[in-house]
Amino acid sequence: MANITTEKIIKYIWIAFGAGLLGFIIFVWAVSANFLGLFGELPDFKELENPQSELASELYTSDGVLLGNYARENRSPVSYYELSPNLVNALIATEDVRFQDHSGIDFQSMGRVLFKSIILQQGAGGGSTLSQQTAKNLFKTRNQDSQGILSRVPGLRMLIIKTKEWIVAAKLEKSYTKDEILTLYLNTSEFGSNAYGIKTASKTFFNKEPIDLNIQESAILVGLLQAPTRFSPVFNPENAIRRRNTVLGQMEKYDFISEQAHDSLTQLPIELDYKVLNQNQGLATYFREVIKADLIKWTKENLKPDGSPYDLFGDGLKIYTTIDSRMQRYAEEAVDEHMRELQKKFEKEMGTRDPWIDNNGRVIPDFLETAVKRTDAYRNLVKQYGAGSDSIQIMLNQKKRMRIFSWQRGEIDTTMSTMDSLRYYKKHLQTGFVSMDPHTGHIKAWVGGINYKYFKFDHVRLSKRQPGSTFKAFVYAAAIENGYSPCYTVIDQPVEINIPGQPTWSPSNADGKFSYEKMTIRLAMAQSVNSVTAFMMKKLGPKVIVETAHRLGITSDLEEVPALALGTSDVSVLEMVGAMGTFVNKGEHITPFYIDRIEDKNGNVLEQFTPKKRPAMSEEHAYLMTYMLRGGFEESQGTSQGVPWTLREGNQLGGKTGTTQNASDGWYIGMSKDLVSGAWVGGDDRAIHFRSWISGQGSQTARPIWVKYMAKVYADETLGYTRGPFPLPERPLSIEIDCAKYELENRGFTDFDYDPKKTDF
Repeated sequence: MANITTEKIIKYIWIAFGAGLLGFIIFVWAVSANFLGLFGELPDFKELENPQSELASELYTSDGVLLGNYARENRSPVSYYELSPNLVNALIATEDVRFQDHSGIDFQSMGRVLFKSIILQQGAGGGSTLSQQTAKNLFKTRNQDSQGILSRVPGLRMLIIKTKEWIVAAKLEKSYTKDEILTLYLNTSEFGSNAYGIKTASKTFFNKEPIDLNIQESAILVGLLQAPTRFSPVFNPENAIRRRNTVLGQMEKYDFISEQAHDSLTQLPIELDYKVLNQNQGLATYFREVIKADLIKWTKENLKPDGSPYDLFGDGLKIYTTIDSRMQRYAEEAVDEHMRELQKKFEKEMGTRDPWIDNNGRVIPDFLETAVKRTDAYRNLVKQYGAGSDSIQIMLNQKKRMRIFSWQRGEIDTTMSTMDSLRYYKKHLQTGFVSMDPHTGHIKAWVGGINYKYFKFDHVRLSKRQPGSTFKAFVYAAAIENGYSPCYTVIDQPVEINIPGQPTWSPSNADGKFSYEKMTIRLAMAQSVNSVTAFMMKKLGPKVIVETAHRLGITSDLEEVPALALGTSDVSVLEMVGAMGTFVNKGEHITPFYIDRIEDKNGNVLEQFTPKKRPAMSEEHAYLMTYMLRGGFEESQGTSQGVPWTLREGNQLGGKTGTTQNASDGWYIGMSKDLVSGAWVGGDDRAIHFRSWISGQGSQTARPIWVKYMAKVYADETLGYTRGPFPLPERPLSIEIDCAKYELENRGFTDFDYDPKKTDF
């Protein structure tokens, strides 16, 4: 009887086992096929062959330095050969020591989990192989979107998820090598601190490439995989040390490191070089934001082979720019060094007075009350409380904790209201600086402001302001093209231009005086004499000046009025530099550009950009304009005479200052034979400026940035920029430009004794 009972029990056990096995096989098949839509979809074969994970698009300088990226997830892939052996060993020892032996599912680990976790109620880990974890990372098997109807059943959801991961892991093992799966896992894992993938994590925590990670650094990063926040070496260093030592213990256990190495490494402190890559930090922050708009436009206009548009934030594009990282750094240093001191000077001159003043030097009433209505904070309050609500003013003046920008003390934690912070930030001077190779059109450096984190607005391309006397270059360019020699002489005396229906226009010089002396137009341009420029405007007419400026590269609308001669129409720094570059490039205009090429994630070139070129003036006239602009350095009392001799020695340089009437805008455009660069300085609001015109003029506010920048560029021999003259035209000049000799030979043949009331517009 006992034997029969035992045989039946054994029989029932085998029947139960067989039924269970059959049921499991049917269950796996049902999950794989998503039977009746009960289990949720699995990735198809095409997806397994070409798994898609979001990759950050990367922005590089011309010399190969990563400027930043555009991403929803900050991720950049690497190959297996770019991984440190220390990292591979730490990962296998900790996460899947039998990785090389199983086929995606480790039945030994599964048995351990089943026995310890379920029967003994002891923690034994999840038993997931690296292949299963890669499946989870790649295909988001635990997301709600991949779940079916039965996933809502308590206890069944995790079994379905695990089954899916087993199935996908087995398929991955058939499609990829072990090295490829391990690399896929590291490329798709999250490490915290906005770091997705091992390359970004290595850069974020240690400022290293993955290939350069040592044993303890590898252990820290592998430790993060279990719980990025809990084991963060930044936010939870004690937990991170314990977890690192656990990983090191696993490496010793499986003979990846010796006992002596383990004992030594576990005593070391954690040493980080931590830096989260974001759009507020690093080189060329303003440039990165401006170019983003161009790149988004490009992705909308260009399609993948499958007909879908490119995704800047997920397709892993590689964008190579014309920016040189060294020159960009020098530009940022020059801006920082000068603007730090200029702000101090500005605050000292203003004292306790507000800097928003009218043309009579009086503080503008209700300036802040008007300015705050243009802010997002005000618009959000109007949406919340309604226009005209008293709550708006209460909230605008409510104190709160905030961090503010400071030149002298860095970032400051303080308490301010919205109105307080507006008052504080409005008192800061801003700047825009850009440098271009005039022969290629390549932008080499771009600084859009003083601090992108706190002042987002770009002052190179997006901002347009009155250029003041820098615009005189186009008046004299028109004069040169219309047959006037640089040695043509005019008397510095009042000029009147009658405008029908308007008051007569008669500009004064900057110092309010006229010398009534004869001078060449080169000297007049060098000293920025308004009366002589007005005379040339009277001779040529506004229409000719506008046409000339547009042909040379100015793209903004210009008002055809006599006052245009003194720079009254708004333009950007970028277009001014592009237009002035035409003179250095022998009369050929090249539209400034800054994207060299765009590649896909595999390195295939999607588009190679080429400069847009067109003839704008003759080579001789262009050279004569470089000669005119050299006058600021070479003529008596030229506006570039303050440039240090160390920069001018053995060199030919050209340049033009510019200052608007109330000194709200200070400009300087400087050029050498190989570079044209421009700077603007002023307040974001035109009412904000120095009380003294002398303090606010371009030679004081803008020119020093160019001087500091050029000194740094010349000091770096690796850049290849050398001193020397502007090259002569291929053909001999048709006119004499030795003005002293010209005046002697042509005495009595000048056109300076004119009637200022004779010509009307």
